[in-house]
Amino acid sequence: MGLVYIIQCYNDCMIRIGPAGIGGVTECAKNLEYYSQIGIKCAEIPFTYQVWMTNKQAEGIGKLAKDFDINLSIHAPYYINLNSAEKEKIEQSKKRILDCCERAHYLRAKCVVFHPGFYGKSSKEDTYNVIKENIRELMDFIKDKKWNVKLAPETMGKINVFGSLEEIFRLIKETKCFFCIDFAHLKAYTQGTLSYEKMCEQINDFSEIHAHFSGIEYGMKGERNHILTSEKEIEKLGEAIKKNKIENITIINESPNPVSDAQKTINIFKKLKLI
Repeated sequence: MGLVYIIQCYNDCMIRIGPAGIGGVTECAKNLEYYSQIGIKCAEIPFTYQVWMTNKQAEGIGKLAKDFDINLSIHAPYYINLNSAEKEKIEQSKKRILDCCERAHYLRAKCVVFHPGFYGKSSKEDTYNVIKENIRELMDFIKDKKWNVKLAPETMGKINVFGSLEEIFRLIKETKCFFCIDFAHLKAYTQGTLSYEKMCEQINDFSEIHAHFSGIEYGMKGERNHILTSEKEIEKLGEAIKKNKIENITIINESPNPVSDAQKTINIFKKLKLI
């Protein structure tokens, strides 16, 4: 049984599927229009290395997305470690997250996904406590600014990185943050022993779910690479979602070809009568 914790719904309950990426500022308008034409209902903006748009640009893009009925989210830069041994790096990590939250507010994006941090030389418990306090501070800042955005720490795919399913559940319970379930990461983290059905069993009590999905290669230490998403994997996930009666989930595809794989997922989910 999953952790019982109710998170406010932002939209009508439904399954939304889309890609990581909307293109740059100059091409996002035509991309969003194309997405709407092929049935894509969400997209995640990857600020992989930096926040590359202004608040004014974000406001315009957000309006376009709303017009096309596409929900936006943001993935914060990879250079984040809320458990760094160097205080300066923690503060830099917080700034990157908050810069994303500010853009998310103007984009009307519902959440900012981020990788919380690394264990380093700390114990798992000490790492958890440091990350938890930093997330609380971030949430207080967001509240003071009145930004309408949720922090979404992500489940991770490598065993030496903070972000197991249990750690993310604990953060949700103790900080009231939002979350991102990465099905591919969980598969890699557990060496393929945790099925999509079991993953969905553990999250089916949430009233809203933000998720990542793709094919994945992994080894003894977990995730190696994201790969194209096979029809078999999509069918397995769809069947697990259907069996667990999950009705309000956003699924962002992060494969090397996220638009094509999102479209493939939409087609398979239609066959399964999920959408």
